[in-house]
Amino acid sequence: MTTQHTVHQPNADLVLPNYRPDDVDVHPPLLSPGYRSTVARAPRQPLTYLPQRLTEITGPLLGEGRLGEHDHDLTRQHDGEPQGQRIIVHGRVRDGDGRPVSGSLVEIWQANAAGRYRHASDTWPAPLDPYFDGVGRALTDDQGHYRFVTVQPGAYPWRNHDNAWRPAHIHFSLFGRAFTQRLVTQMYFPGDPLFFQDPIFNSVPDPDARQRMVARYDHASTAPEWALAYEFDIVLRGRESTPFEDGDDDE
Repeated sequence: MTTQHTVHQPNADLVLPNYRPDDVDVHPPLLSPGYRSTVARAPRQPLTYLPQRLTEITGPLLGEGRLGEHDHDLTRQHDGEPQGQRIIVHGRVRDGDGRPVSGSLVEIWQANAAGRYRHASDTWPAPLDPYFDGVGRALTDDQGHYRFVTVQPGAYPWRNHDNAWRPAHIHFSLFGRAFTQRLVTQMYFPGDPLFFQDPIFNSVPDPDARQRMVARYDHASTAPEWALAYEFDIVLRGRESTPFEDGDDDE
C-alpha cells in the first residue's frame, strides 16, 4: 500500500502513488529463516522500486458494486449458524500522516473455530464447519472505519518446526486507489500463549511494531448477549505503520 501525493499535471485532480522512505525497519525481512517458506521464495537481489504512473491508478476499480449483502458478516452467509464464539472486529484505516482512508476495500480470511480453513490443502483432522467459509469484505466509510462480524478462529498446526502451531489470527488485505496498491497483514488476539514460538509474528524486528498486529479487546463495542468485540486499527505507512507481508502467504 502506498501513500499518495498530488502531482502537478494538466488534470489537477490526478494523484499518483509515492513510496515513503521511513518504514523500512517496521516490516519483516523478506528472508526470515525461522519461517521456512521464505528461504525458497525470498528474492536473491535487492529490490528495485519502479515509479508508479497512470496505469497504476486506473482500473480495475474496487468499489461498492463488488460487495454482497452479507460480505461483512461471516456468520450470516449460510442458512445455519457457524460454530464458535461470535466476535465483532472493527477499526480505522489511516495513512502515514494520520488521515482516514475512505473507500478502501478491506478483505479478510481466516480459519474456523476449530482452526481449519475451507481449503483443499488443509487436511489436518479438525472439523470443517458447513456454515462458515471464513472470507469477508467491506469498504471503509468516510472516516476510514470498517466492521466485520465473524467467529473467533482457532489455532492450528503447520509443520514449520517441531510442534509448530500458528496463534489464532485473521488475515487482512487492503486495497487503495488501484489494484497495485495493496497491503496484506495479520491480526492477532491479545494474550495468545503461542506468540513465543511463531516465526511469522516474531519476524517483525521491532517489538512495538509487533504489538500493532495485536487487536485490542473492546468491551464498549460488544453486542450484549451476542458477540465480543476487538478493535484493530491499521496504519498504511510511516513509523507507526502496521507490519505487512510481502508476497502470498497461505498460512
